[in-house]
Amino acid sequence: QVQLVESGGGLVQAGGSLRLSCAASGRTFSNYTMGWFRQAPGREREFVAGINWSTNRTYYAEHMRGRFTISRGNAKNTEYLQMNGLQPDDTALYYCAVSKYTGILTMTSEFDNWGQGTQVTVSS
Repeated sequence: QVQLVESGGGLVQAGGSLRLSCAASGRTFSNYTMGWFRQAPGREREFVAGINWSTNRTYYAEHMRGRFTISRGNAKNTEYLQMNGLQPDDTALYYCAVSKYTGILTMTSEFDNWGQGTQVTVSS
């Protein structure tokens, strides 16, 4: 089992930035994918960005590209999501997830372990 803990959420004004962090502990895999999803009230959980740990390959939901950047940290099993130009529509609970599979994974069913989420609220 992998434990994931997110941090870095908060309240920010429109146009502002936040950097989310996710620390993984417990069982890890030799190669895996970590990702970020978000869920706004009354909406489905949606994919934001993903990174393959061994290749450092990143990929994004199309409407996140250019504003959000996913990256690995120097510390093992840590990932970040840098979010710039935030808008009220970005308000959601942001989740970190890990999958033992690799590739372009964007569906919640493809990820095995989830964090509790960190709230991001963007005011207009």
